[in-house]
Amino acid sequence: MPLSALELHQRGVDAANSRRFAQARRALTAASARTDDADLRARIDGTMAYVLAQTGEPAEAEKLSRKALSRPGLSDETVALANGQLGTLLMHNGRLDEAHLFLTRAIDGLDEGSIESANCLMSRSIVSMQRHRLDDCSADLQRAIAVYDAHGAEEPLAEARHNLGYAALLGGDLVTALGLMTRSRPILAATSDLAAAISDLDRAEVLRDAGLTTEAEALLGAVAARFGAQRMRQARGEAEFHLARSLLRHDATGAERAAATASRRFLALGSESWAARADAVRLEARVRTRPGKPPTPADFSRTVDALTRGGFRTEAAAVSLTARLADGGRLPRLTPEAPTPLRLRAHEVRALRAVARGRDAEARRAAAQGLDLLTAWQQSFGALDLQASVAMHGTELMFAGLGAAARSRDPEVLFEWSERARHLSQQVAPVRPPHDAELSADLAELRMLRADLAGSDWTTDTRVRELRDRVRDRQWSSTGVRGSRERLGLSETRRRLDDDTAILAYVFTRDELLCVVVTASDSSIVELSLPRIEATLDGLRADLDVAALTRGGLMAPVVQRSLDERLRRLDEALLAPARAATGGAARLALTVPGILGGIPWAMLPGMRGTPFTIATSVSRLLGDTGSRPAPRSASSAGFATGPRVARAEEEVRRAAEAWGDARMLTGGRAKVSAVTELAEQVDVLHIAAHGRHAVDNPLFSGFELVDGTLFGYDVDLISRAPETVVLSACELGRSSVRWGEEALGMTRVWLHAGTGCVIAAPVVVADDVACELLGAVHTELAAGARPAVALAAASDSTGLSAPFQCHGSGL
Repeated sequence: MPLSALELHQRGVDAANSRRFAQARRALTAASARTDDADLRARIDGTMAYVLAQTGEPAEAEKLSRKALSRPGLSDETVALANGQLGTLLMHNGRLDEAHLFLTRAIDGLDEGSIESANCLMSRSIVSMQRHRLDDCSADLQRAIAVYDAHGAEEPLAEARHNLGYAALLGGDLVTALGLMTRSRPILAATSDLAAAISDLDRAEVLRDAGLTTEAEALLGAVAARFGAQRMRQARGEAEFHLARSLLRHDATGAERAAATASRRFLALGSESWAARADAVRLEARVRTRPGKPPTPADFSRTVDALTRGGFRTEAAAVSLTARLADGGRLPRLTPEAPTPLRLRAHEVRALRAVARGRDAEARRAAAQGLDLLTAWQQSFGALDLQASVAMHGTELMFAGLGAAARSRDPEVLFEWSERARHLSQQVAPVRPPHDAELSADLAELRMLRADLAGSDWTTDTRVRELRDRVRDRQWSSTGVRGSRERLGLSETRRRLDDDTAILAYVFTRDELLCVVVTASDSSIVELSLPRIEATLDGLRADLDVAALTRGGLMAPVVQRSLDERLRRLDEALLAPARAATGGAARLALTVPGILGGIPWAMLPGMRGTPFTIATSVSRLLGDTGSRPAPRSASSAGFATGPRVARAEEEVRRAAEAWGDARMLTGGRAKVSAVTELAEQVDVLHIAAHGRHAVDNPLFSGFELVDGTLFGYDVDLISRAPETVVLSACELGRSSVRWGEEALGMTRVWLHAGTGCVIAAPVVVADDVACELLGAVHTELAAGARPAVALAAASDSTGLSAPFQCHGSGL
């Protein structure tokens, strides 16, 4: 028996809701041919209009929807449904004011507890979301959630909670946003691949706003391809638009190209408002790529008008800000409720305009106000990678302030801005997360997969990506905030310094490299030759690696002479001028920008015999003395080895001799769980294992143990970290530079977990050098020496020059 028109319509609705649009179109066409009922025909036409809109025919969709609404003799319920369908079409087309009108008519005409009413509430919430009326958005979503929950409608309930996460994203609560989206995704993914793609599109926006642009852009590229395969041209354009927004911060040329592509696609679909959104990104990219030839005022005005007509007033304000940067006109007034990134952009424009006018004091004030706003936002995050990544939003503010401070040539002003740069992702003190069995299980599976996929790019595996996403998401949501750390000024810093210690605060402004030298009695600014330093750094890492690998060979003397000469030139350009201003200080504390992050300071001739530490910030180095107990002499030590390190057991056994009852984990006993347990029980932890630095997400860096990799995320779960950690592992002293000034790597992971000092190397170290030098370090540590003093004494006593250096509070 053939299906009735009503049954065929329901089949079409189900297929459309599952994004199976070809199947939906067939069912709806058959349904329409089998009925003369006005109400049913109108409902069929409304569903068909939705399918047409989703498959790239928005004009035909609107025409059919209006035709359905104009049919005579319709019931009140059908009229309400038709209003809802037309409102949803207009919403997708970016005509927000019209959409809100029709959707409100629909909601008013439907039973409040019906699924149909909840569907219209969902659409109206999106209209409010795009207008940035987040309270109205959340209210509609909560009403829809209550209805779906009451009806046991699992799939739309998951979608509503996902959208609530998107509202949280727009409100700046990235942790809540990702948590809601992650929990909803499995249900949406089970519906269809396209539902999963829509979920991933929104999750990519969270990652982008969190500064994790590499992950966001990979996800957006995959999503755009899936939409393209299904001929969903509007959705594909939206993915391209968000890709352009992500590229804007680090690849303005790519952003301009992607935005132009999205704009053309939207114009072909007749979606003027979405085309204007893409044009807004294109104009911003144009300003960045060709500052001397910005878009015309007419270009800006046309885009602002189109965005305003479409109801995208927040984005219209952002374009107006960019226009004022180009023409110097009056800035638009923003309310305190405006999105944080938009308010940050306003401060950025004020700072950049002041710089252009030569008003450096005004530029510093505007930049400082913006960074204070960013700090308030950051204080909602405890996770290390999230803190560091959201610094993306402060990059231009930071460099505007640093440049203005450098031009003042005032040590007090430049030191303040050096500390702002160092302090940006380190002022939030985390609360250790509780034990999470599911997180531990995910990390264990990642270890297994990494071993199984050895020799290939394991990050491309689908299951690996899923687990990495889940690990990051759970860690974001579980790490709380205890408060913020104080930022010290120059006067207080000098008051806290002893007579034997000097601060070398290196500052990179993009245009020059300076060093603020601070002692207890004086402060000064030393100008350095950036071109000379950059030329010397080019090839340094390769020289260091070759030198470590050719010890004892015929080429060893030649390689060593070349390396020694490069280090001498670097010392003369970078360290010697600054050190000359210290008045002969016996100990040094350095703060360094990302451009200097890979330098083996301990190997510079002028640093030999000098205890020094690389501090995350001077404020943390000196401020910790008032917020944590004074460092005590270590009384216990633990050692662990990884596989395939030639002299690992010899290294740890020799080092352990300095400690009477040291605990050792070697061979099959050195498992991840045992090593993390050991870390919680000792004052000094030494790990001799091969390590690798993961540039895409340094918290997935780690060292290889017998049962797999101990990741940075594992470290962040340790409830009580050792006071001192020694990482005798290739590359684990390296960091990734995020957004110009922030450096993130395994050393920072341990410091974030509560460790006072980490001894590590930024480059490969020969096994025999590590074995002998670190054994001598432990002799000094066991005798009560501070880590930096122990490392300097060990280098003197062994005669070995190695890249091991102290990070954190090593003095």
